[in-house]
Amino acid sequence: MKIELSLQSLPLFQGISEARLREFVAACRLVTRRAGVTLFDVGDIATHFQLLVSGEVSVEESPATRFELRPLAPLGELGALTGIPRSTKATATSDLELLEVPLSDLRGFFDANASTGLAFYKNLLSLVSGKVRSDRRRLSEMRANLIDTQKAMKRMREEVLSAPETPLSKPLFESLDRLISKNRRAHYRVSPTPGYSAQVRLESGHLVRILELSEGYLKVEGKASDLTRDPSYWAGVLVMPTGEILVSGTVVREDADAVVVKLDTLVDEFKTKLDDYSVRLQLLDYVV
Repeated sequence: MKIELSLQSLPLFQGISEARLREFVAACRLVTRRAGVTLFDVGDIATHFQLLVSGEVSVEESPATRFELRPLAPLGELGALTGIPRSTKATATSDLELLEVPLSDLRGFFDANASTGLAFYKNLLSLVSGKVRSDRRRLSEMRANLIDTQKAMKRMREEVLSAPETPLSKPLFESLDRLISKNRRAHYRVSPTPGYSAQVRLESGHLVRILELSEGYLKVEGKASDLTRDPSYWAGVLVMPTGEILVSGTVVREDADAVVVKLDTLVDEFKTKLDDYSVRLQLLDYVV
């Protein structure tokens, strides 16, 4: 069977004519890969769109989560077409044949064939929507389980406090208290959006962009030397759409273009304001 006819059976290519698919195949290059080769790994950024034509590929999120991909199938199409870093590792479990095209060439093909590109991206949107729905359902279940677990741990902590003390009481209470604290929403990192941004005002009055934040950490754009002369102590004003708070802390890491600061414990009033801003940012990530 011609490969373009086989492509029509894939959701990503539905509604595209055989003639256009023949042109698409002609724009691709047939390549081979030997068994055992890693095609991509977690965190990689795709440079090509690939279709598995023959052979088998093992796709794994972890050693415990693994499935086999067989022809004819796109290989990591969402990562390739959205620019999202790979969340899985793909390994050839046999000798392979792949059709692949550089992403820049693929975009050029769609620019030259607008109707094909429209159908392709419409199909892609449908696939992404389905995955988002599935992920939302799973996240909802995970969130419910986390809430139930958090409530159960709090009950256990209270029972440990009210029960007669034993050698296990103190370590058990401390373990439960640490887990309860760690699972609080405010401990999860969030990234300010352009429309709901946060900045730090330095002693000089200069405003520096916040890249990530949580109750305990700030990731600030720039270099440590821009923030403070002494990395062991830093202070500034965190400027949020919901208000301003005084913050201080210690520089714990410096990357190429950002500084991570471990925050000192906030007073209750400032902690409440930061929690409120963090929750609002998390809500912006929900698909509504």
